[in-house]
Amino acid sequence: MTSHLDIPDAGMAADDERASAGDATWQGDVRVGVRHVRDLDSLPLSLAERAAAQAAAARHKVRIPKAYLDLIDWSDPADPIRAQVIPSPEELAEQEGELDDPIADHAFSPVPRLTHRHADRVLLFPTYQCAVYCRFCFRKESLTSIGRGYSREALEPAFAYIEAHPEIREVILTGGDPLSLPDKALAEIRARIEAVSHVRLLRIHTRVPVALPSRITSGLVRSLQGRLMVTVVTHFNHAREITPAAEAACRTLRQGGFVLLNQSVLLKGVNDTVEVLEELCRELMYRLGVKPYYLHHGDLARGMAHRRTTIAEGQALVSALRARLSGICNPVYVLDLPYGGGKVPLGPSYVEAQDGETWRIRGQDGELRTYTELVGDL
Repeated sequence: MTSHLDIPDAGMAADDERASAGDATWQGDVRVGVRHVRDLDSLPLSLAERAAAQAAAARHKVRIPKAYLDLIDWSDPADPIRAQVIPSPEELAEQEGELDDPIADHAFSPVPRLTHRHADRVLLFPTYQCAVYCRFCFRKESLTSIGRGYSREALEPAFAYIEAHPEIREVILTGGDPLSLPDKALAEIRARIEAVSHVRLLRIHTRVPVALPSRITSGLVRSLQGRLMVTVVTHFNHAREITPAAEAACRTLRQGGFVLLNQSVLLKGVNDTVEVLEELCRELMYRLGVKPYYLHHGDLARGMAHRRTTIAEGQALVSALRARLSGICNPVYVLDLPYGGGKVPLGPSYVEAQDGETWRIRGQDGELRTYTELVGDL
């Protein structure tokens, strides 16, 4: 497995004389974590578990920074942190109907490193490397097979496409993890995008505040500040991931003026109880200042049937959440439809029936009530 990562420990720091002493913390965190299949030998796994993990890691990349690795309770085989990043033999049991490209990134890619599936926004892939490789990732086939890092030249066709399409208002940096790039690269990308006058917002999808929070530095914040409104979408799946270091990272991003949202994936055995989701959503908003944005139903990524719930189970969970949490703490339960159908809310619906202007709607207390529309003429 490759050990390359788009961060300065591979040599890019030498090109930046302003690399701070603080960078050494997160660079070292990556270096002493799991970066190769052989690094699994150092983990407290039984011989059978290690062999199974190595077989799965040979199929899909493995990388775990030490900060995230240290969150695992090795005495608990069902530990929710372990379930997200330690390869398991269930990943090799692929089901008919699972897909290499579940949401059709490639089918909607008019030029390399860009997906244009929605009218006013595009996905831009500055790197296909991650600081951590999640076992449930819906792009894991691409991240394993493509494996390319950042270069200005590789992104030029994508920048030209954005310039040529004035309907694009929002550019979403994804990948791979864009915050695994050096500050210098992020600043170059941000400057190139903000030079396009019709672009209004830069959105960044990242797992770094969760798995590598020491990467969130003042230099990183400065590299993203400019004309554009910036939204950082984090990816916390369990309240155990909300550590003092993650809290400090989110505070740094908030103080930089960025809007913070969170996307979680509903994962069987990780966060598929109302108690776990309630704690996660409340702590995201109250402790981190991060708005729970989406709760994703598990995509049809290969080898992930053991982590997917049913839609009915997800609907029951979000219905229970709505009764327990304020609106600002509630995420929208969505399914990203296969073949590029986009994200659709899965409900649940509280409307039971409708007859003309009269509706029958079930309240949060479970009681069915009648509501009659009263609409006057202008």
